[in-house]
This record gives sequence, structure tokens and C-alpha cells, in this order.
Amino acid sequence: MIDQSSATTTGAVKLSCRNLWKVYGSKLDYYFDTSGYSIDVDSLAARMRAEGHVPAAIDVSFDVHVGEIFVIMGLSGSGKSTVVRCLSRLVDASYGKVLLDGDNLLAKSPKELIEVRRHKMGMVFQNFGLLPHLSVMENVAFPLKLQGKPLLEQRQKAERVIELVGLQGREYALPGQLSGGQQQRVGIARSLIVEPDVWFLDEPFSALDPLIRRQMQDEFLRIQRVLHKSIVFITHDFLEALRIADRMAIMRDGKVVQIGTPTDLILNPADEYVARFTSEVPRIRLLKTAACAVPANGDASTMPQVAAEEPVENLISKLAAHPDGVAVHDTTGADLGIVTPASLIKSLAALGQDNTHVAS
Repeated sequence: MIDQSSATTTGAVKLSCRNLWKVYGSKLDYYFDTSGYSIDVDSLAARMRAEGHVPAAIDVSFDVHVGEIFVIMGLSGSGKSTVVRCLSRLVDASYGKVLLDGDNLLAKSPKELIEVRRHKMGMVFQNFGLLPHLSVMENVAFPLKLQGKPLLEQRQKAERVIELVGLQGREYALPGQLSGGQQQRVGIARSLIVEPDVWFLDEPFSALDPLIRRQMQDEFLRIQRVLHKSIVFITHDFLEALRIADRMAIMRDGKVVQIGTPTDLILNPADEYVARFTSEVPRIRLLKTAACAVPANGDASTMPQVAAEEPVENLISKLAAHPDGVAVHDTTGADLGIVTPASLIKSLAALGQDNTHVAS
């Protein structure tokens, strides 16, 4: 069995998914030994299918750390959306645990679950789900209205999150008067107004045009830098995952195949499926500026400065304009050296060109 819960991220665990199953069908109880969990997963899933059931999520386990963006990805039908719906209990799991701050959400009563959703969860989906007869302000404030908050508090908090997502001046527009990107910003603002502990996003940008999608990814990352939410983000697009993920899980046929950083998955795929999934990713997107830095020969104080975490692909135009190099500094301002065209090429070469390697 894959150690699906292993992590390369440090920090407290905010959300934990343990041995989660979602099986569609009837008479499911006898499949699981409630006295202990000792199951041949593949054999049990095959038996379920043979008996006419549909195992949509199979023995899924992972942790999401405080402030982490955890991406779940896979092709259509892989089970990724089923998992996120089980985490939020929009769909009830057949077996397993979902722990939020150590509290099992699957054991909550309907009344308790409503309170958790109203106060601790934010959810954004591909379908924006806006109320067409309500203004931007009213849509965003709607969760606080359900909580019974005073009108003044609703308005003040709505104004803050509307500003956060960049919709100032559109507070009284109706959804039909907004572009697709603006509508998605309203959905994001509405999900954030309750100040959720954990944020679920299920392919929130996949219905948008490519240019708007890129802009929304940038906006999402900007908001995350401000709020530091614990996030589960669903996508089928590896390039999108590469931009936003701290760690990610790849799913296939209901099972988690591999968990790791995007770089882990690209350079050390667990099997041929993961290797094919990541084979089209340009290697340059794996590198950050700090990885290409070398000691400066002389005074680098007059060179342009770049951040250590800057993607290397952003350096191309800077190095073309400054062939002697650019100076690299970390978040504290410490000097990490310089990047030159030669050091960049050497770092890219070190990544290798073989995308077919499969980890043993």
C-alpha cells in the first residue's frame, strides 16, 4: 500500500483524510471490518466492481498542513471531485475519517455539520453558483445573512473581501452584468467572508478563457499570500498545479497513485501513469532562481535584484538585458549570489532531459 499520508511539508496538520472510501451501490457495510482496518485494497475494489458497485474513492489518505495549498489532480473520472465532496460532506463517504483540527467531520450530526460549513469551510466550484437576482454585495454577504449577523457587520466584511478580490466599484452589479472572471471573483469572495479554516476549490478556473484563467491563478496566489489558508484545490491541469501547489496528489481510478511536490512527481514518478501525466511539463518550470545562483566574482551591488523564489522562466528577459547577471536575495534580503546565463544553462542541464524515468 502506498504511504499516501507522507509529507515533505512541515507544520501542523489542519485537515487529515484517512482510509477514505466512497462506494456507490447498496449493502456496503459488510465490506469493511469495523473492528480494525486491515484490507487488501485492490482485491476489495475488484470484488466491489464484480458485485455491481462503483468504488469512486478507494482508500484515500493524505494530510493538509496549515497554510498549505494541496492540489488533487487526475483525469476525468479519477475520483478527485468525489474526494473533495467527501471532505466537505456534500457527499457522505462509505468509510474512513476526515479530521479537521483532530475532529472527525464524518461523525458530525446534520446540525453540527451546518455549523462547521457556515463557520469553518469555504467552497468554490467550477459553476459559480451565484444568485442571479442579488447584487455582488448581496451575494458575497449571503453566508453572513444565513448566520444571522447584523446588517452592518455583513456590509463591512463584504466590503473588505470585495476589495481583496479586486471588485471595488462593482458592488451593486448583478451577476449577469459581470464577466466570467468577475463572477468567479464573487464566488471566491463569498467563500472567504466566513474566514474559513479550510478552503475547498474544485476546478474553479477551468470554465474560464486561458488568459482570464492565468489572471485568476495570479489573483488566487496573491490572496493566499495575504491569508495563508489551508487549501484543497482540484484540477486536471498539471501546469496549473505546477504554478500553485505546495504538494499534490495524483489520482487514477479512485486511488492516490503518488503524493509529493510537483518537482518530486516530475523527476521521480512512481509509475508510468505519473510519468506520462507529467511528460509534457517544460523542465525550466521546475527551477527557482536560488537553484541557479553562483558566487559573484566582484561587486554585485549594481546588478538588478531578483527574489530567490522567482521562477527561472521569468529570468530569461532579464538576463538578455543584463548578460553579466542578476543578484539573488532571499526574503530577509540576504545575498545568495548571482545568476548568469551560464549558471542558468548549467542548472537546466542538471535537470536532465529524460522524462521517462520511473522511481523504483
